Amino acid sequence: MASRAAIVTGASSGIGLAIAEMLGEEGYGVTLAARRPEKLEAAADALRAQGHDVHHVAGDLGAEETVVAVAAAHRERFGRLDVLVNNAGVGIGRRAEDLGVKDIDIQLATNLRSLFLFYRECVPMLREAGRSVVVNMSSMSGKEGEAGLGVYSATKHGVVGFTQAMNRELEGTGVRSTAFCPGFVDTPMTDFLKDRIPADTMVQVSDISEAVRYLLRTSSGCLIPEIQFQQPTGSRLPAS
Repeated sequence: MASRAAIVTGASSGIGLAIAEMLGEEGYGVTLAARRPEKLEAAADALRAQGHDVHHVAGDLGAEETVVAVAAAHRERFGRLDVLVNNAGVGIGRRAEDLGVKDIDIQLATNLRSLFLFYRECVPMLREAGRSVVVNMSSMSGKEGEAGLGVYSATKHGVVGFTQAMNRELEGTGVRSTAFCPGFVDTPMTDFLKDRIPADTMVQVSDISEAVRYLLRTSSGCLIPEIQFQQPTGSRLPAS
């Protein structure tokens, strides 16, 4: 059994998968969680083929029963938790007058409720580790609201605020939380933008995973509450 262990949500592709791979390289056992079973299993198999110790649990990460199941399965498999990466997220572009309740609810559940529930379920394990790291994936939309992404922007502002609250609430326990605020990242989720913003000018998934690696190496006296990742061209779409 691995001497250190991590949970990564939204781990079937993109940023989450890159972070999980890095954690495997660092010797962590990793529980992968994501919504789509087939895609998640393929990601887990690819990491196992690289020699990494991984477990995976599929389900709706905005649902309480899934979060409880992920945390329980992780404890049973690895027995400890040193790193929690709340990466799962959903963004739906809608103007305010076009918002449907389903559009609102899925973003609130995946981007915020999941975060709250993972802390509730995982803080005991994180405390037991003595020194642990939590990464909460926000966005540059969590620093400045984006037109057409009002609900997404609101949830990502919430991620930053909750991260700040958790650092105050868990001060002295060894649990340190960092909000990541990237601009556009070169993943399949941004393919619809790449006719306007070249992929090579976007933040790369390796930038994100290496920032997590850096956090693993910081001293116990160093708290980094937030990291912003801005591409040179800025975080807004160019004028059309």
